[in-house]
Amino acid sequence: MQIKYMKLLKIYTTCVLLCLSLSCNSARSIIANGKVDAKLTSKQLIRESTKRKAQFKTLQAKVKLDIVEGLKTSGYTLNLRMETDKTIWLNATLGLARAMITPDRVQFYDKINNQYFDGDYTLLSNLLGIELNFDKVQRLLLGESIFDLKDDTYVISNNEASYILEPKNQRALLELFLLFNPSHFKMDSQQLMQPSKQRFLQIDYTEYQKIENNILPQHIKIIAVEENEELKVLMEYKSVSINQEVRFPFKIPSGYKEILF
Repeated sequence: MQIKYMKLLKIYTTCVLLCLSLSCNSARSIIANGKVDAKLTSKQLIRESTKRKAQFKTLQAKVKLDIVEGLKTSGYTLNLRMETDKTIWLNATLGLARAMITPDRVQFYDKINNQYFDGDYTLLSNLLGIELNFDKVQRLLLGESIFDLKDDTYVISNNEASYILEPKNQRALLELFLLFNPSHFKMDSQQLMQPSKQRFLQIDYTEYQKIENNILPQHIKIIAVEENEELKVLMEYKSVSINQEVRFPFKIPSGYKEILF
């Protein structure tokens, strides 16, 4: 309908879904040298992964973001703030754009084009092709499975570097593959395919680090394909601190035009 606005919203969606990789002076990068155990069962893998759930209240960081769309590459610097289970907040350089996600709302505004969006998760779900809510967004940001692994039955296999989980009965409309790292049982990759819609979404967690006993993503790469269009996003996070007081200022300026679909 409004292709320009759709692409802008997809970029913001990707930022929100991938903006929680961490890097700071006190952090230690994790060397993934664990070996795959061919005898590990799917239940054991799920149990070990559940133990690695991140435990912190707040986070703030600067995010270096590179977006590749066709032959065009764009680079941005964002400020990220997050309060677990409550708010994810993004602010572009000079305040030119700002986004905020809460459990019941998705909002952003763009000062360059004087426009804003204020709605629920329906639009994000339609854009990415999967049903989203705040909890799923958090899981994805933290290197955890976007789906609750206790809600389905999974089978396990492996390659040389990762454990692979997939539903025992794959859905015709949405195929899912989850790759886990044998060193720390966080995600190596999440891959979702919708063959009927020619959609493919792959989120790769290429490096992790340990911060105050939390194993958290350090670098993330996303590849989103729809028909013949491909969007790639690379993210690097710097100047990170956790469990400090944070604020989430957000007010849509008056006179802006609402983005409607």
